[in-house]
Amino acid sequence: MKNDFEHRAERAASLTSRRKFIGAALAIGGAGMFSELGILRARGNAETAAQSALPAATKDVTPFKVSVPQSAIDDLKRRLASTRWPERETVSDWSQGVPLRKAMALVAYWHDKYDWRRFEARINAFPQYRTQIDGLGIHFIHVRSPQPNALPIILTHGWPGSVVEFMEVIGPLSDPARYGGNAEDAFHVVVPSLPGFGFSDKPVETGWDVNRIARAWATLMPRLGHDRWVAQGGDWGSGVTHALAHQRPQGLIAAHVNWQFVFPEKLPEHPTPAEQKAIEGASRFANDWSGYFREQATRPQTIGYPLADSAAGQALWIYEKFQAWTDNHGNPEDALSVDAMLDDISLYWFTDSAASSARIYWENTHAGAAGLSAGRIELPMAASVFPHEIFTPPKAWAEALWPNLFYWNEVDKGGHFAAFEQPKIFTEELRKAFRSRRG
Repeated sequence: MKNDFEHRAERAASLTSRRKFIGAALAIGGAGMFSELGILRARGNAETAAQSALPAATKDVTPFKVSVPQSAIDDLKRRLASTRWPERETVSDWSQGVPLRKAMALVAYWHDKYDWRRFEARINAFPQYRTQIDGLGIHFIHVRSPQPNALPIILTHGWPGSVVEFMEVIGPLSDPARYGGNAEDAFHVVVPSLPGFGFSDKPVETGWDVNRIARAWATLMPRLGHDRWVAQGGDWGSGVTHALAHQRPQGLIAAHVNWQFVFPEKLPEHPTPAEQKAIEGASRFANDWSGYFREQATRPQTIGYPLADSAAGQALWIYEKFQAWTDNHGNPEDALSVDAMLDDISLYWFTDSAASSARIYWENTHAGAAGLSAGRIELPMAASVFPHEIFTPPKAWAEALWPNLFYWNEVDKGGHFAAFEQPKIFTEELRKAFRSRRG
């Protein structure tokens, strides 16, 4: 039996007939009609872009609210309605990518049911700001705890994530007493958007690798009045957090990651079962799972064109990762709600950040900062291992590279998008990890 989500795919299929009508009209109208249509479309895109432009950032910390113009939402609906679909896959699973039935269902839901204004109100309930660091406007959420002695923490997302990943944990982390926790576990929470992501500016020059981003975060925290703080990250956010741990900027006292880059320089000849599991995970990623990585690390501009033009393409480029990397039973909806996934996908779409976000792969590959090991780190480190992470290194590897490892825990559920998938577990892990660092 079809559920409501998949049933709406039938409506999406019928919408492709419009493409045939438009094609016929162009053929009849000739080059003049095509030229005029192209000019109008370009003008419309320019107007939408102008309406969506970010306010210029200065070194002041300036309040910010998300406000996507209705014209951009209407444009999204038009693009979704005119999606041209390929034939179905020749397999019965996800091994060739997102199955056509699932793709059409997601796009139909986005077109018919999803409400961006709901998300907009939700994110605007958090205090948001922009400030210029190293020539770039950085967007961030900053929630101060009602507890004056709260520990400041900066949480960094990756790709295809965003600040959306952390929205369920901000409240419990900043005001634990309100959510059934202990007041002494409170954090002042800072959640920035990476350069080129969300409502941060897009770099116009090369050089924004994890090390430069880490230096920007080291500027941001004292600018907000935090002189003793900790850092946390997953995916590229883990790369930034490892970089911060290497740099050890003034005020940073410890760090936590939910993806650990601690592979040894030489793999063991006779690996333990835990080591073998990590090796197999990394091998699977390097082979079957790395097509997107290679494209974004080598030609981010090229992949940016189709994703910026096709809302369906942007959605499915990300949706596939929610299926592959979450702790699910075969479908991403087992781990994340459709609305939650579309919150994240819509943020990429409305900010037109397909190319600019992909460049983080190019930057770090060229900088040699995209490996499986971040090397030896002296800063006190903590880690939570989620079982469906892309690879899960054993504690012994972390102990070899992190002489000041003070917390390590392997939880029983969750995947790559730890805070997004399992906000309660993630919150409790940060509370437990940093209890010994308060003072």
